[in-house]
Amino acid sequence: MIEVIPLKYGVAFKKAFGKKEIFTSFVKDVIGVKIKIDEVHQEYEYKERIGKVAIKYDLFAEDKDNRIIIEVQQLKEGDFFDRFMYYHIISMAEQVSNYIDYRFTRNVYTIVVLTSVPRDKSIKFSMGIADMDVKDEEGKKQDIYKHKLIFLEPRLVNKKTPEPVKKWLELIKDSLDGTLDEEWSKIKEFKKIVEEIKVDKISPEELARIKDEAAWEKVKKSEFEKGKEEGIQEGIQKGIQEGIQKGIQKGQLKGIKLGLKLKFGKKGLKLMQEIEELQSIEKLDKVEELLEEAKTLDEFKKGIKQI
Repeated sequence: MIEVIPLKYGVAFKKAFGKKEIFTSFVKDVIGVKIKIDEVHQEYEYKERIGKVAIKYDLFAEDKDNRIIIEVQQLKEGDFFDRFMYYHIISMAEQVSNYIDYRFTRNVYTIVVLTSVPRDKSIKFSMGIADMDVKDEEGKKQDIYKHKLIFLEPRLVNKKTPEPVKKWLELIKDSLDGTLDEEWSKIKEFKKIVEEIKVDKISPEELARIKDEAAWEKVKKSEFEKGKEEGIQEGIQKGIQEGIQKGIQKGQLKGIKLGLKLKFGKKGLKLMQEIEELQSIEKLDKVEELLEEAKTLDEFKKGIKQI
């Protein structure tokens, strides 16, 4: 086994996939497009801010026809899908230079690699594609827009995962425990990735950033678990209180029903549905007081309406 830095860490992922030959090979297998680029940018941001939120892309590259973004994400947070859709749309909007020509000069492909299984089970696929193309009334694509937002989940690789993508996801998944099978280093297209993420090839500066990243992920996970536990306890307490409330209400309703029967007979019982709809203990307290004070059924009915 080979000791490596898991590819769930942005530092390791960008170090390996930021290499031009690895980046282009990965892109070709995932989206089926050959790109010709000079370099891959890390932590890339546009010179002018587009929209209200500043964005830095983990990996960014483009040629004359295509703009490629790759993001790696360890924990799926609440705004996961919206955030990456925003990243994707901004890379399209940035191309519109003036109000006369709304032309997208490049196709935008955003690839998001999620390296943990979401706790909320909202992702149930190894590869999901948000395709923006137009479909006609017969469901046929018109090949107008080529832009795609692609989500990859290595931990959910299955029989239906496309073969060209599957090998990449299996490599990423195998690295997540900090070791890789020796066989990966024998595969030509993956040999360089293995070399880049070997533990002994990580510089002290990179290791420090990885430790910071790991600490931050631990904090976020800890806060999530804390919030989850607090939510459970709050739910239990709320459930207990609601149970007590319902028990009191049930007892009050039985008492009121008996009182009506004794005081006003069957005619009084006809008001029970109306009384049950009052629900709150405070209102039922007032009904009990009214039942005790009212001398006639009409007087009681009038009082119920006021409650």
